Amino acid sequence: MERLLVTNIGVLATPEGTSARGGGDQGSVRTLRDAWVLMEDGLIAALGTGQTPPPPGARVLDAGGRLVTPGLVDAHTHLIFGGWRQDELALKLRGVPYLDILAQGGGILSTVRATRSASQEELEAKARLALDEMLSLGTTTCEAKSGYGLETETELRQLRAIRALDRTHPVDLAATFLGAHALPEAYKGDRAAYVRLLCQEMIPAAAAEGLADFCDVFCETGVFTAEESRTILEAGMQYGLRPKIHADEIDAVGGSRLAGEMGAVSAEHLIVCPPEGIAALAAGGTVACLLPATSFYLGADYAPARAMVDAGVPVALATDFNPGSCPCLNMQLVMGLGCLKYRLTPEEVLTAATLNGAAAMGLADRTGSVEPGKWGDLVVWEAGDLNYVTYRLGSNLAHTVIKKGVPYGREKQKCLN
Repeated sequence: MERLLVTNIGVLATPEGTSARGGGDQGSVRTLRDAWVLMEDGLIAALGTGQTPPPPGARVLDAGGRLVTPGLVDAHTHLIFGGWRQDELALKLRGVPYLDILAQGGGILSTVRATRSASQEELEAKARLALDEMLSLGTTTCEAKSGYGLETETELRQLRAIRALDRTHPVDLAATFLGAHALPEAYKGDRAAYVRLLCQEMIPAAAAEGLADFCDVFCETGVFTAEESRTILEAGMQYGLRPKIHADEIDAVGGSRLAGEMGAVSAEHLIVCPPEGIAALAAGGTVACLLPATSFYLGADYAPARAMVDAGVPVALATDFNPGSCPCLNMQLVMGLGCLKYRLTPEEVLTAATLNGAAAMGLADRTGSVEPGKWGDLVVWEAGDLNYVTYRLGSNLAHTVIKKGVPYGREKQKCLN
């Protein structure tokens, strides 16, 4: 049995439970001082306070009086893609709207062309580098979407890359089918035909190979209507893919209301989510997965996070890592923006970046909090308290990252036998 004992924890801060936390519970964080955590075979076996002798054969990691939290959970990424889009930065600086860039063949469609030309091995190699960086920043679990193929072969190639990386990289991945990310150029004259392709070919093919956990759709002006989104998500549900939805990012066209009506596991972006959309999310038990780094990068408004928390909607935070609207994979930056731009407390932000993110991926029973039976996913921070982590915007404060009981980082070589 592999054992790791983390001792001399100055402060252990963690949400608790196996489901999303909203309302007043979002800021409810358990705090233990002078704590320790024991992991066995990758799972948390026990935790407590004070001194505890190491079990026979256990490695010991001295946290040095530092803060320890659960590993960070990034619940919205577009991890698998070909190429980059740095040339669009100048257009954004001149104020060209994203939908105009998309209409000119840029945006998602530019990445689609690059992704279609990349092999699965090339996609994996590129994403592996991103995952290495994520892990160094404290992310131990993340969601990854397809959506840069917009044809069956490339969508499946992206999903196969996600599954391969999940098997071979320490960071755990959940796979989301997002064939409804944009309308491909070949179908601009026949939207209904592409919706049929999604429902009758792509979704069944992804499900047949067990390549996806969720089905997502970009419900937005110029992309897919609420009615089309419902059709696509219902097709996914028929094949066991739980619904997610990109909603209310640019225009409120009914995506948040649809998410609540369908009981979607998460609704994402939600920058312009109206009050009736917030009420629908609360009624449907849907996690609001918010992406403040995207608002920051685009100079856009910020989602009404404070109103969502106050209405009882569980809020998660994620990066939206992608080559166009948010080439950022740093969850620490996202947490800082969660405080500064959403006016969430550090405790609410911690829950959003751990337990609620895990719930948005259907993994709240496995990760997102430091509790016995869950994965041994921890971050030892170069910090004495949670406030300092969200205060030090832009610095990597992850001292040691532990994934399923295995430490990564500057202290890995100092684990004692």
